[in-house]
Formats: sequence, C-alpha cells, structure tokens
Amino acid sequence: MLKPFYSDKLIEAGCDEAGRGCLAGPVFAAAVIFARDFRNEQLNDSKKLPEKKREELRKIIEEHALAWAVASVSPEEIDDINILNASYLAMHRAVDQLKMEPELLLIDGNRFNAYKNIPHKCIVKGDAKYMSIAAASVLAKTHRDAYMLEIHQEYPGFGWDKNKGYPTRQHKLAIYKHGLTSYHRKSFNYYLQLKIDF
Repeated sequence: MLKPFYSDKLIEAGCDEAGRGCLAGPVFAAAVIFARDFRNEQLNDSKKLPEKKREELRKIIEEHALAWAVASVSPEEIDDINILNASYLAMHRAVDQLKMEPELLLIDGNRFNAYKNIPHKCIVKGDAKYMSIAAASVLAKTHRDAYMLEIHQEYPGFGWDKNKGYPTRQHKLAIYKHGLTSYHRKSFNYYLQLKIDF
C-alpha cells in the first residue's frame, strides 16, 4: 500500500496533472485531502491502473476525501504560457477550489511554482508513493478522459475516444488529413511531433 502521509501533523493535499504530453485538449490537475484514517490498497499511479479500476477509484475518492477539486488550463492558455507553467497553473486552480485549506502540498514531479504561502514538497514519481498524489492522478486522468470523450463527438476523426489527445499514429494522420482543430495546442512543434512511419 502507498504511504498515507508525508507529514505526521500537517493537513496535506496531494496534487497531480494529466494531459501534459498531449497534442490536443486542456491539461487537467487535481488536489486531494484525505482524513488521517483513510486507507485504500487499490490506489496507485493512474497510468498503472486499467480504465475500469480508475473509474471505481474516482467514485471512492470523491465520496471519502475530506476535500477534492479538479481544474484545467485551456489549449489557448497552454500556447500562451507553455505546457510546464500551464501544469502548475492547473494545480494552483485545483487547490484554489478546495473547501479546506491545506498546510502542505505534495506535488508529483521535481518542480513547481510556489502557491501563495503554502509550503510544498516535490516528489518524483509521487503518484506511486503517496495516496493523496495517486488519488489526484486518478481524478485528473478520469476527468480529463471524460472531457476528451465529449469533444470526440465534435471531431470523431481524430480518435480522441481512444487516444485522449496523445500523439498516436491515428491522431497524427488525422492532423495531416484535416489540419488542426480549436482544441489543438498550436505552440507545439508539430514538425517534430508528427513524424510518422508509413
């Protein structure tokens, strides 16, 4: 089982993002605060969980967390401030929406832009080490996947119901064929991203 807490005393919010490496769609982030007695042996990095398990855990997290929130940053904002800063901004927006204020932020990764006056701890592969970060990764991933399913109805030719905006061969071919949509991140270097082996 993942570690329940980093600190013995502070109110912790685990934070993680989803969609950073995508060609299309917003980047999503989540923040989760658990009670001291919360435990779940199934929680893990969302990338290591099958879709069905992620959806089951989403319900458990949203029902049992003391506080949770999900936020996003649009493709236009990503183009304006770059994807790294957009990931931090999405986490800031998620923390903004929490119904209780954390005393420590646990951040998945090795860098972060400080949020107000709340201290933070960056943890590499934190979503596979701490329950709150894993929970945040599950919420960010499931909420983003649901959004990509919605916009897939508008542009079914890009396969977003399957690739969720990531640079798969199908997605790249669709861009070659149809061009970019309003949901694509225009600042990404498509000459490098769109290499396809025919």
